[in-house]
Formats: sequence, structure tokens, C-alpha cells
Amino acid sequence: MNKDIQTVFFDVGNTLRIVLPDKPFIEAAEAELMKLTETKESHDEFFAKLEDRWKAYRKLAKSSLLDCSEMELWMQYMLPDYDPELIASHASRLTRLWRDHDGRRVARPDVRETLEGLDRMGYTMGIIANTVTETEIPDWMVTDHVARYFKTTILSSKVRLRKPNPEIYYLACRCIGTKPENCAYVGDNPVRDVEGTQAAGFGLMIRIDEPDTLNREKATGKEFIPDYVITKLSDLLTILPDRKGKQA
Repeated sequence: MNKDIQTVFFDVGNTLRIVLPDKPFIEAAEAELMKLTETKESHDEFFAKLEDRWKAYRKLAKSSLLDCSEMELWMQYMLPDYDPELIASHASRLTRLWRDHDGRRVARPDVRETLEGLDRMGYTMGIIANTVTETEIPDWMVTDHVARYFKTTILSSKVRLRKPNPEIYYLACRCIGTKPENCAYVGDNPVRDVEGTQAAGFGLMIRIDEPDTLNREKATGKEFIPDYVITKLSDLLTILPDRKGKQA
């Protein structure tokens, strides 16, 4: 590799963290979500409606390449037929619970060693992620003691832009102070992560192999070729050269 990569940006979902099925955890999240909204609908009716509305919102967000805030998500798209004051007051918590009803999110086992290694090798790091939650990723960074490794965190729910819009990548570059051609991006999505990174003129795109994501994206019919495909995050320590001239 002869590119002068100085900064490595990461996706989060299915890249730094994965989702584990956990039935008690999911059931607890769904019960609390129903309690906070004071719904009178049955469990099945309530979550079927939310799933339909979520799919409609996702379709709109993907076509417009824009995301909304948590409050807007719940008041305009997910539960517009519920008491707006009630929903607004719990919007952030509702988003977290909606995410939790998919399962428990945990860091990949080699996240810490990879971030530590890249830091020792002289790379700056940041996050560019499509997400509806404004607090979950920052909270995880603090809880898992990895916040110090990320110089900037760009979340679509905060900045409204979403991948693959190259503008979200340009914003991240401006915030971290590195030109796009001197940046690498690590993500799992074979369509939007690769497409957006290349459209923004990043020097390197590295896709981590995640079967669940690949299966979901097959139906799009689109194909974008990354520079590298890795099976574990720690592979980055062999792909990227040591900027400090030391062993990682």
C-alpha cells in the first residue's frame, strides 16, 4: 500500500459491535417500551405497527440520504398517533429500547487491541455511522473505555446526513482535520459503506466480512469493490503500515 493514510474512520453496527440474540433482554426492552408509551394495544399489534412504520421510515431515509432526530422519529414516523408530549419526553429512551428489541449489542472481541494498536502506530481515528440513536454510541464508548481513541464521532441522527452521501464523509474529514485521500474507512456494508467511501475520495476502503449484512444487501443488485476484505478487525494491524516506524 503506497497511500498516505493518516486517519481511520469506523462504522459501528456490525463493524465495531455485533448483535447477539438474548431473549430475556429483548423481552425486557419490549415490555419497557410498551410501558413508557402507555399503549393499549396488544404486544403483537403494537410491534407489528412499529415494524411497518420503521420500514417506511428506513425507505424514506435511504432514498433521501437524510436522517431525523430521535424526537422527530417518534413523533412524526413511529408513533404520530400517540400523545406527543408523552412521546417527546421519552424519545431518547424509546430509541434505545427499539434498538434493544433486536438483541444485545456487544463489541467484537478484538476491538480494544485493534484500537490500541492503531493508536500506537500513529493513526488518528473517528466514527462515521448511520444510526437513529444520539446517545447509544457515545455511551458505549465510555462504558467500554474506548472513547479516548476517537477524535470525532459523526452520527447521522445528529448531523442529519447519512451514508452513502459523501457529504457526511467530508464533514468527518473537516472535523478531524484530514483530507479524504489520507483517510481509510472500515465498514461492513458492501453497498453504502463502499459506495459512500469511494464517492468521497477516501484513500482506502476496508470491508469487514459480516454474513448477516451481506445477506441483507444481496437484493439491491449493486456491487462495489473495496480495497480489502477482512474477517476480523485486528487484520487492520497487518494491512496498515506503522506510521511511527515501530511494531504495533
